[in-house]
Amino acid sequence: MTELINVVGGAVLDSLAEPSRLLVARRTAPPEFAGMWEFPGGKVEPGEGPESALHRELREELGIGVRLGSELAAPDGSGWPLNERATMRVWFAELADGDPRPLEDHDELAWVSIRKSDEALSLPWIPADFPIVRALLTELGATASQGNYAV
Repeated sequence: MTELINVVGGAVLDSLAEPSRLLVARRTAPPEFAGMWEFPGGKVEPGEGPESALHRELREELGIGVRLGSELAAPDGSGWPLNERATMRVWFAELADGDPRPLEDHDELAWVSIRKSDEALSLPWIPADFPIVRALLTELGATASQGNYAV
């Protein structure tokens, strides 16, 4: 059996303490996902921890440094299924340095409201990311006033 590919994603918020907006990225490739939106991030390299991989990927893809908060728990605890070969773990994060810009794999970035969930839900998301978006909006809507996304 082939080992699962581990992917990490950043739910980059305008604030971990009082989140109101989420940074999303539009893919340029592969062709079946070009023009669709996703959480920025990427594959965990051999010997690399997931949090380190997320810091690296966000620096490479968007030119930003982030402060990581808590992880958005997947239903089974082992990651969100992307396909039969890959799962993704997603962390809440906030901008620590840099100005987000699409450097790799994306042609556009956008800040979308998490208070008006229709704004995020109306985007054409990569299908595997859509359940994560719903869970994120539910999580933030349920506890945003508690500001518990920092660790």
